[in-house]
Amino acid sequence: MLLLLASCGSAYKGLQRTEYDAAACLEKFRPRIDSPALYSTQVDILQHHLSGLLYFRPMENGSMRVLFMSEVGMKFFDFEFTKSGDFIKHYMLPKMDKKAVVKTLRKDFDMVLMRRDPATAETLSMAGQRYTAFRLPKGKIYYITDADCSELVRVENGSRRKPVVEATLRAYRNGVPDSIDIRHHAVKFNISLQRVEK
Repeated sequence: MLLLLASCGSAYKGLQRTEYDAAACLEKFRPRIDSPALYSTQVDILQHHLSGLLYFRPMENGSMRVLFMSEVGMKFFDFEFTKSGDFIKHYMLPKMDKKAVVKTLRKDFDMVLMRRDPATAETLSMAGQRYTAFRLPKGKIYYITDADCSELVRVENGSRRKPVVEATLRAYRNGVPDSIDIRHHAVKFNISLQRVEK
């Protein structure tokens, strides 16, 4: 019975409201992609495996294009995140063009690009870590750093009780992470990106 009660608890139960400058904290880790960034990419989605190249391409109008294609140039998807926060699906491979897949990819890349306004964040802490939280229609995105905001530990898209998606951004060079890993907990849907030097 005790084990059952423990498993029903929330991973976020211990969060306490804390005052700190969310904008200053997050700005250190927001990917500063000012010119096209190219990543070698592996995607595992259920029983399917895709590999290729993913481009983050900043546009003159302030939007960010995210394009994923095979090494031979076959396009898997082409998305745009606008400066105003809108999302445009320019293309999706017909076999992958399912509402749930597009929605999941949109949330994942939105989480990694960190384009949300820090003024709308909640500032929290737990177990010596800072949790900068942004509300979603369902759940929250948490940017989790160490106590003095010198390291981005992980990013979580969490339900009320537990993390649903976890992302890590590592080895920043000139404001751009060399590796990005996105892992879904409830379903096999993982994305691994390793930056390629041009």
